[in-house]
Amino acid sequence: MTGDNHKSEKHARVLGNTEQNWCRAVASGTGITVLAFQMAKPPPEITSSLSEILHRLLKRHPLLAYKLHYNRTTKAFSFLNPTTPPPQIIKFQDGESTSQLLRAANPKNGTVSPYQIIMEHELNDGVWSDPSSFPCRGIEVFYATVYALSDAKSVVVLRFHTSVCDRTTAVSLLRELMEMVAAGSEGTCKGIENEGEGKMGIESMIPGGVGKKTLLAHGIDMLGYSVNSLRLTNLAFENTKLPRRSEVVRLHMNAKYTNLILEGCKSRGIKLCGALGAAALMAAHATKQQSDKLTRKKYGVVTFTDCRPTLQPSLSNNHYGFYNSAILNIHSVKGAEKFWDLAKSCYFDFAEYKKCNKHFSDMADLNFLMSKAVENPSLTSSSSLRTSLVTVFEDPVLDNSYEIQQQIGVDDYMGCASIHGVGPSLAIFDTVRDGDLDCICVYPAPLHSRDQMKELVDRMTRVLVDGVGGIN
Repeated sequence: MTGDNHKSEKHARVLGNTEQNWCRAVASGTGITVLAFQMAKPPPEITSSLSEILHRLLKRHPLLAYKLHYNRTTKAFSFLNPTTPPPQIIKFQDGESTSQLLRAANPKNGTVSPYQIIMEHELNDGVWSDPSSFPCRGIEVFYATVYALSDAKSVVVLRFHTSVCDRTTAVSLLRELMEMVAAGSEGTCKGIENEGEGKMGIESMIPGGVGKKTLLAHGIDMLGYSVNSLRLTNLAFENTKLPRRSEVVRLHMNAKYTNLILEGCKSRGIKLCGALGAAALMAAHATKQQSDKLTRKKYGVVTFTDCRPTLQPSLSNNHYGFYNSAILNIHSVKGAEKFWDLAKSCYFDFAEYKKCNKHFSDMADLNFLMSKAVENPSLTSSSSLRTSLVTVFEDPVLDNSYEIQQQIGVDDYMGCASIHGVGPSLAIFDTVRDGDLDCICVYPAPLHSRDQMKELVDRMTRVLVDGVGGIN
């Protein structure tokens, strides 16, 4: 069995370079995207209604029904479009199975909620970790599981391969799901702008001339990225030997401080990503030894931006897939910087690179360097696979769906992606939720410990609070 016999499947397309790269990243442990909902509804009710909802969702978004195929000979990934998409299978974990999972996790001092333990468990599922083991007809890119917390409460987890689900996709899917659940079986499927979903990768849609560079320019830029990456400062590593997994710490700020931060950003012509990046830089630098605090250190900040509006043809947010690109900026920090000055530097440096279309022109360079780090971890400090200090997103998610969440029984939800393969020490998935700032902060453990990252996030919170105290 070669794994390349898929005559019963309609061949959709070979993945683009960015998608191929994310397939390798997912195999390393980075790029497992999870949406987790804590529901105030009994498990049987959730399971029966979820089946119908997901059936409707897959009819609207055929990409989620694709299979991911790996060619062992060429080592390339493809999407296969099943001729007759099977119904979405929902895995059910009963109360006993869920209890066993929670007991096995045994987080320190019981400080992690059962809901978060379940989400972290899903972030570390290894179903895509060995492409050579994929079935010959491909493997699913989307899984759904219902966990029974009690007779009256459940946790619903949707897990996606990042090649079909960037952050914009996850947010759009979240909103569609809530609308469908609220509408019930009598609701109608309104039209969405996603014609041709899954048919093209991001490279084939870059505006003409924008992403082109000479071979010499590619070489110079890759050399620059390589040299600079070796000079970047990392958070202290606590354990570089044991296998890694993704864990989560949450940063929350009430509406009062959130509004002050957003107003502070607006008055300075920057976005929230600049403030979050600056807070992470200052918090990380503050953890250094006293002698190091006086020495200027270089840190990497990666900012993801959604390219859909500027592609040719442009895509709507309802067009699922991976159409994000990244920009790496390097910032020198000595410790005496003022918060808003550093926040402006973080944002304006990113904005200038984006204005110069580096999110397109440097895409191939960053993909190449990322793949080389996966293949050769020793190229990174202590074989940590850390390529930057922090990852942020250009725009926060704005969510004002509290009323609909109450209507459909959602007590809480979280969305993020794993980073325990190649990636940063901290990935920030930020949402302004009904006025409150809610950040899901993901980190690789035990490279970093929960206590270490909790302290870092607490420092970030203090930096942000202290910063808004100076708004004029």
